[in-house]
Amino acid sequence: MTLDYNLQNKTAVITGGSGIICSVIAKEMAKKGVRVAVLGRQAEKAKAIADEIRSEGGTAISYGANVLEKESLLEARDFVRKEFGDVDILINGAGGNDTKATTGEDLSFFDIKAENLKKVFDLNVTGAILTTQVFGQMFTETGNGCVVNISSMAAYHPLTKTIAYSAAKAAVNNFTQWMAVHFNQNYSKKIRVNAIAPGFLLTSQNRFLMQHEDGSLTERGQSVLAKTPMGRFGEPEELVGAVLWLCSDAAAFVNGAVIPVDGGFSAYWGV
Repeated sequence: MTLDYNLQNKTAVITGGSGIICSVIAKEMAKKGVRVAVLGRQAEKAKAIADEIRSEGGTAISYGANVLEKESLLEARDFVRKEFGDVDILINGAGGNDTKATTGEDLSFFDIKAENLKKVFDLNVTGAILTTQVFGQMFTETGNGCVVNISSMAAYHPLTKTIAYSAAKAAVNNFTQWMAVHFNQNYSKKIRVNAIAPGFLLTSQNRFLMQHEDGSLTERGQSVLAKTPMGRFGEPEELVGAVLWLCSDAAAFVNGAVIPVDGGFSAYWGV
């Protein structure tokens, strides 16, 4: 059996495609010959990423879609189908945290509002489920497809402060496994669902927890690096290899897996 890493002429839908992580994934997939549909809540930002991909010789389209509104996703599916035809890959990249659902000096656990908890759960979990309902249905029609969800180290070990985010990403892991089984048992043995669990990157969503305004590390940032054997934060580009592998036929027997890309964080208990 020959391992095939080729993704040429595949079509990928990427939600959260204008975000830090998924914009990098979109650009790198396009370089591998993938036709990329960049979906984002802010249509102009999604368009900017698609424009950049095309300017570098790739094939990309964009659409302003809200992953929490099924009708919006259905419209996006119609658009992608018209432009590219069948979809081979779905990257559920929309997600993130919210300072209003994060404990700290200015917000105790007892004062977090239900609507802020729900916002984080919806963005990370409900959005992934709804998007998989809409685009995953295309996989049931063709009998083939690959879904990659974006989890987090917070799913493995609940992190202090991020109560909603940790619980939501744990749910993403569970959904990944559940969906992998459901597709195989009910529709096709050739549909796969996996996830990557990034370690600690500095993004707009977590920088306030990791760095002071002057760029120096917070106590939390220092703790993260102390527990990361490689001793540094990751870069968005360093997540792409695992995603490309999971989407390729080289990972044809990988299903229901959550792959850490974390510099060893999940392997080290501090002793």
